[in-house]
Amino acid sequence: MNNSTELFEHNDIKCVKLEAGGYEAWLAYEIGSNVIRLRDNNNGIEFFRYKEENTADIIRQSPEVWGLPTLYLPNRFANGVLRASDAVYNLPINEAAPYNNHIHGFLHKRAHEVIEHDADNNCAWVKTRYVYDENDEFFSYLPVKFTAEYTFTLSEQGLELNVRFTNNSDVMLPMSLASHTTINAPFVDGGKEEDIRLTVPISKKCELNDRCLPTERLKSLTMYDLEYKNGAKCPVLQVCDNDMYVGETGELDGDNFHGVIAEDAASGKKLCYEVSDEYKFWIIWNDRGMNHYFCPEPMTAMIDAPNLSLERDVTGYTEVKPGDTFETHQRFFTKLPAVEE
Repeated sequence: MNNSTELFEHNDIKCVKLEAGGYEAWLAYEIGSNVIRLRDNNNGIEFFRYKEENTADIIRQSPEVWGLPTLYLPNRFANGVLRASDAVYNLPINEAAPYNNHIHGFLHKRAHEVIEHDADNNCAWVKTRYVYDENDEFFSYLPVKFTAEYTFTLSEQGLELNVRFTNNSDVMLPMSLASHTTINAPFVDGGKEEDIRLTVPISKKCELNDRCLPTERLKSLTMYDLEYKNGAKCPVLQVCDNDMYVGETGELDGDNFHGVIAEDAASGKKLCYEVSDEYKFWIIWNDRGMNHYFCPEPMTAMIDAPNLSLERDVTGYTEVKPGDTFETHQRFFTKLPAVEE
């Protein structure tokens, strides 16, 4: 097995390219450790929203809508306020009226460093890191030191991502983490967008107000919502605008599966996105539905979670003690239809 890693540049984007198990991944470490491309070369599947002509400047203008960006602090904080257990932080309001929120944090925009990249007979991997301290311009808003470490592993099992946050400060580190995952539409070479069906295992809908903030009402699923749960939802060619849900565990081939599945109904090829149990919520968003991608976004906590009156075991909000770590895991892989004998 010719597994490999290499440093290369594509249109001035500095990347580590990983090849293993028939998959290929491009990690843009200077743009928030974003996987700007993931491809199953054997089966003709382009996982993430990617354009050959993209430059680093194009991606940096909107890093949330290309590849696999990891967000800290994700989603919205009303009026920029974050109420932690031991402090109140006032984040910059970067979402204009009528929203007046802070949105998506800063980590996906930072230049991360490559710690290691290598390959063996089993897989290829790359490790990156970002050390957050007083040298970051955001530190004046959130003066809590931490180290974020990313490990990407590519193999026959697909792409695995492990994210680890360590609190380097003497105060509590607010923790809410999400991926603004941009799935290509169509994701199968030669496929059609109208053939895509998305399955999201969900239990309740989180009602949002006109500022896209939770009302704290958890609603029963309607027929619209059940299309996600039953795998009947076409996630493009119609508007999916911040559909936020409490997640649950679904099934894949008869086994428990904590994640979402996108299927190309014409070919039966499936794009599978598995996440660890720390991810308790999903938001589905598709940029008005006509821009050839959709975002099933796993979140460890609700939008505006630390400011809600709901209990933490409901909102998913947590804090990392000084010296402690918080860790999550994700995996992307493809499944082909079973061959009848």
